Amino acid sequence: MLDGSPRLNLASFVTTWMEPECDKLIMDSINKNYVDMDEYPVTTELQNRCVNMIARLFNAPLGDTETAMGVGTVGSSEAIMLAGLAFKRNWQNKRKAEGKTYDKPNIVTGANVQVCWEKFARYFEVELKEIKLSEGYYVMDPDKAVEMVDENTICVAAILGSTLTGEFEDVKRLNDLLVKKNDATGWNTPIHVDAASGGFIAPFIYPELEWDFRLPLVKSINVSGHKYGLVYAGIGWVVWRTQQNLPDELIFHINYLGADQPTFTLNFSKGISIFQFLVRIDPNYCSVLLAHTSWLRGTGYTNVMENCRENMLVLKEGIEKTERFNIVSKDVGVPLVAFSLKGQSFHSEFEISEMLRRFGWIVPAYTMPADAQHITVLRVVIREDFSRTLAERLVADILKVLHELDTLPSKISRKMGAEDFANVKRKKVKREKLMEVIVGWRKFVKDRKKMNGVC
Repeated sequence: MLDGSPRLNLASFVTTWMEPECDKLIMDSINKNYVDMDEYPVTTELQNRCVNMIARLFNAPLGDTETAMGVGTVGSSEAIMLAGLAFKRNWQNKRKAEGKTYDKPNIVTGANVQVCWEKFARYFEVELKEIKLSEGYYVMDPDKAVEMVDENTICVAAILGSTLTGEFEDVKRLNDLLVKKNDATGWNTPIHVDAASGGFIAPFIYPELEWDFRLPLVKSINVSGHKYGLVYAGIGWVVWRTQQNLPDELIFHINYLGADQPTFTLNFSKGISIFQFLVRIDPNYCSVLLAHTSWLRGTGYTNVMENCRENMLVLKEGIEKTERFNIVSKDVGVPLVAFSLKGQSFHSEFEISEMLRRFGWIVPAYTMPADAQHITVLRVVIREDFSRTLAERLVADILKVLHELDTLPSKISRKMGAEDFANVKRKKVKREKLMEVIVGWRKFVKDRKKMNGVC
């Protein structure tokens, strides 16, 4: 269903869904399809309530009795596809009404967007206009983004929690600049906020940060429940500012399941279990089908997010004390630590990542997008179960790896003759040396993964 219910009776809800009953429902519904409404009609109502609570969490301009517009999805990737389709159709309809061409839509984003945005652009024939990054600034620059907007731009996509560094993009500045450009040009270019990671963080520990429907040009927001929504994998949401922002022509109505069911999804079937939220409520887990009991109480999510942030700071301080790394991530954002080696070295972040696996750590190393691809970073994401003890242990293991690397020559250098290696050290500029190491390690990692299929 696409519309949420208005206010609910929290007391009756909590007393109705007690833990034993919820656990039984979770197990009974493992093999059920969400669209089996004859067996589980309540799940549709529960999804509607979730949509309503998420929209209000993101400050949608709704009255007390108004319902929200949104839908549950199989992760944020599907949510982004749906939001993009709504923007494209709205733009096309407006262009048709004005008697203008409507065959060259584009979206403006930063080069740091997740791959699902590239998929949307390629699958649905929309040009992706990416703002290049620069060293030290790894998110979309609002000024450059607004400069790139033209009459064919269906929306500007801002990221609340970049995959690369966890940083929140400046949606407020983007909105203000875009308002001025719209006023000057007569366009009505909107904003979509990809809050896949940050949507369940910012409202609880950065409540004063303006990034959501408080900004007039933000028309839709997606969020992943299985990231910081504290739920099982495979659940995402997309909510719209008002019903007018989702074209009715994209909504399908069916009744062959026993009742009228509006649907706007890319795939029809999905497991009923994706709507089963597992929420931590002091100090035990209480299985309820909605996270909104925790949202209304506030303390559950706030405590979890504050704890994640504190453990992030512990890890960051420990890594800084090694004096071997630059911290790339920011304190305000998704609780993660992204860091890169100081100075120029023939040992690389890829080597550190590989050696940490021996201690049981999977710490990804990757290069930044254009034009910062010469920067390589390691990233550790702090989730609910990443404790202070684990943070301290990871720092200790990083120190062990660094000590071992200090006693070894680079794998790249060992493959070169002594004379060639000396020439490289003399003649290569710093960036060229670094790029050679990166290219070498890319090939090394790729060779190890030749047996992997498409995922």
